[in-house]
Amino acid sequence: MRFLLARAGRSASLMKKPPQRLGRNHGGYFGEGIDIHEVLSEVQDAAAGHGWEVESFLDHSGHHHLGLRRAAAHPRKSVYLSAGIHGDEPAGPLAVAKLLREELWPEAVSLWVCPCLNPQAFKTNRRENAAGLDLNRQYRNPSAAEIAAHIEWLERQPGFDLALCLHEDWESHGFYVYELNPDHQESLAEAMVERISSVCPVDGSELIEGRPARNGIIRPVTDPRARPDWPEAFYLLTHKTRLCYTLEAPSDFPLSTRVSALVEGVRAALERICR
Repeated sequence: MRFLLARAGRSASLMKKPPQRLGRNHGGYFGEGIDIHEVLSEVQDAAAGHGWEVESFLDHSGHHHLGLRRAAAHPRKSVYLSAGIHGDEPAGPLAVAKLLREELWPEAVSLWVCPCLNPQAFKTNRRENAAGLDLNRQYRNPSAAEIAAHIEWLERQPGFDLALCLHEDWESHGFYVYELNPDHQESLAEAMVERISSVCPVDGSELIEGRPARNGIIRPVTDPRARPDWPEAFYLLTHKTRLCYTLEAPSDFPLSTRVSALVEGVRAALERICR
């Protein structure tokens, strides 16, 4: 797995031609899986080795989850990062592992990280948890033990200047990003897309997931109160932050490309917000 992580971190940047779609995904994700326990072990080792606070919190089903914290000496910004809410989206946890291993965070940023919100689903390479629930629709009225525990953990944390949720889309033609920015703060989306375009194709469709898009950026005009089933981003926007991005890597491309896209997107966002 360490070889896979290292290879995923560099192979996309070494390609002489743009990465091509693999054509594996027909009606769902049929790409690579990962050993999530090995990935999380590496995440925990990397975080502890760089002086992060590592917390294990238990859900009501008896499963453990990781919450990580890095306190900056002189913080200017606070940022939350999550991954692994769907078990058929392996690039997110791998991207978090790479970011933690390389420790290339801006010095002025305090960080809170949940590296994998749905570890049980990675055993079957499925989107849903063991009970068949999409955890990314559980944040308004949670019945899933994983999300109830995650919300309890979030309630103990302070507010964030920025939240980043790492995802993949098996149907996508390229990378895209959702921006939730109701107060019209300076956008980070263009900086992310520009950086990512050097390692991964960007979805240039005018409609993505049924929503208007431009240059790989979706800016939905959405009131969370009108939605009965909240994704994590809606909970974060309502309770923890006023600036939230969902990064969607295209999962019909090589895994190394998807990991690089998410890593570069996170780095671009953090650099931009710290200018």
